[in-house]
Amino acid sequence: MLGYYNKLSSEVYDIDKYIGLSFGDVEFYSERLASCEGNILEPGVGTGRILIPLLEKGLNVDGFDGSSEMLTICRTNCESRGLQPKLFEGKMESFSLDTEYEAIIVPTGTFLLLHKREDSLSALNNFYKHLSDGGKLIVDIFLQTDLAVGKVSTRAWDVQNEEVITLESKIVEIDFINQYIITHNRYEKWNHGQLTQSELERFPLRWYGVAEFKTILEQAGFADIVISADYKHGEYPTNSTQIITFEAIARKS
Repeated sequence: MLGYYNKLSSEVYDIDKYIGLSFGDVEFYSERLASCEGNILEPGVGTGRILIPLLEKGLNVDGFDGSSEMLTICRTNCESRGLQPKLFEGKMESFSLDTEYEAIIVPTGTFLLLHKREDSLSALNNFYKHLSDGGKLIVDIFLQTDLAVGKVSTRAWDVQNEEVITLESKIVEIDFINQYIITHNRYEKWNHGQLTQSELERFPLRWYGVAEFKTILEQAGFADIVISADYKHGEYPTNSTQIITFEAIARKS
């Protein structure tokens, strides 16, 4: 079994998507949540890139992740800024809490990591269950537009003590019927030309059509769905490269 968001991949995530970096999403989520007075939940919190700015704006945000390595970095990032949010390990499709949330957010396409359809449906039902009446769900997705089995890409990052982390990614499976792609990632850490650490990761991603995902949200009980492109609220997507955000309300009465 290949690892998933283990030590090296989590370290790279924190370097590549550092606290303070925004793709327009930090400002978008800050604005969309500004009126929230109750609790907010971020499943798939990662290393805290979205969580921390929201906490620093005075919002009450809890977070969880399926990776203990990511949570360790997130806690460190929070503690270094004097923040102490509720953070815990869990899965979107099965977490169970007594807290009722005013908003649940899943930024940056994290929801697509649920590559099995039944898990993604269970997660949406679980979100609905944990939202208060009139509570808000905000989810980002993106489309898969460049699909070819065997396609390889490489990247590298400089880290402390003159170390380098390299990443080679290879698409190994595309399931057009079930709408997911599997990539194998090989992370390697080098010190003065010597390999000191390596890690293999199996990285699944699902994809949805825009109308399809809207219908799935409606079937889960959500209403008043607003679709936005590239973090411009209410601007419907016009091309396949845009980040697509769905904002939906849990109507329970």
